[in-house]
Amino acid sequence: MKLLRLTCVSVAMFAVAFSTGLLRSAHAGDDYVVKVGYYNCDHMTAAPIAKETGIFDELGMKVKVTGNGSVPQAMAAGQMDAGYVGIHGLMRAHIKGAPIFVSANNHVGGSYYLVVSNDIKDPQQLVGKKLALGTNPNKRSVSWVSFVKENNLPKDPSNYKIFAMSDKDEFLALKTGKLDGYLTCDPWASMAEYDGSGHVMKLFDKLPSTQDWGVCCVLAMSRKFAKEHPDLAVKMIQAHMKALQYIYTHPKRSAEIFAKVYSVPEEVALMTIYKKTVAEERTLNWEIDTKKIQAEIDYNLDMGTLDKAPPLEKFVNTQFLDTANTDDFETFIKEKVDPIFPMGMSYSDWKAKAIEIDKPQA
Repeated sequence: MKLLRLTCVSVAMFAVAFSTGLLRSAHAGDDYVVKVGYYNCDHMTAAPIAKETGIFDELGMKVKVTGNGSVPQAMAAGQMDAGYVGIHGLMRAHIKGAPIFVSANNHVGGSYYLVVSNDIKDPQQLVGKKLALGTNPNKRSVSWVSFVKENNLPKDPSNYKIFAMSDKDEFLALKTGKLDGYLTCDPWASMAEYDGSGHVMKLFDKLPSTQDWGVCCVLAMSRKFAKEHPDLAVKMIQAHMKALQYIYTHPKRSAEIFAKVYSVPEEVALMTIYKKTVAEERTLNWEIDTKKIQAEIDYNLDMGTLDKAPPLEKFVNTQFLDTANTDDFETFIKEKVDPIFPMGMSYSDWKAKAIEIDKPQA
């Protein structure tokens, strides 16, 4: 009994010390400016949405949001605390030793496109063409490798004129006739369709290996930030969830922010959000599903676009997601989204309802 009492006292003292440490951390973190990065891609829209709608402010956070094309590298160098990152780049960075981890999901997968000029109708016409596929696509782009295999196209890069550039520059190059096609996320696929400069030849959605979603991109955090500011790490998860919920329930206002941040017409922003929240299913999701992450890893290993697998127990950390007391995603969709924006809803009906919801009050 004496030993039991001593154990209980020790546990209680540890709990007090731990909670006191968190309180000190919370107090110390009040004035800390969280540095958050995101790519110029629709999958990462939660970052500017949380900033522009005041979600960060409501949670008492000071946040600097930066559109940065090198988020994993910046986080590894200690220049960013959290970032919206494609999981493939994050896996490679983690394998190389970058002290970053998956803290929440962001987009379950898919919503990636091969956009080509209007005169290209058949995949075989891509041979010899000028294509923006990124650096070393045979080793870094599972989308391209799967497309080549599916369409019996030559795998050797020398059969194409390959370029690496930003998504926006890809669109502009296609528009001016300097490029024949490119791999991209939105809004740059919708932008090409909107102004008639190109069309989507291929939508990459569910994994061919499982016929289910993998994981496209996530909210990543640096280990240093999570360790030194656990309270802010939890708040970052909460802000992320609230931003995704806002996109689902206020798509018109979200599109206005999207259009401003990405410098595209509002119609393109609306087209993009419709795809992410209705047309391509409810793809924006904050909940981590390690089975989907593992499926993504396995598929990349099988296709040769990943040399080795990052260990899930180190690559993924659900501690802050679990502590954040986030809403159940399926319940949120069922109660808040399905009654207003049901699956199968046409774009015109969806747009009309979105405008009605966010109509300025008289």
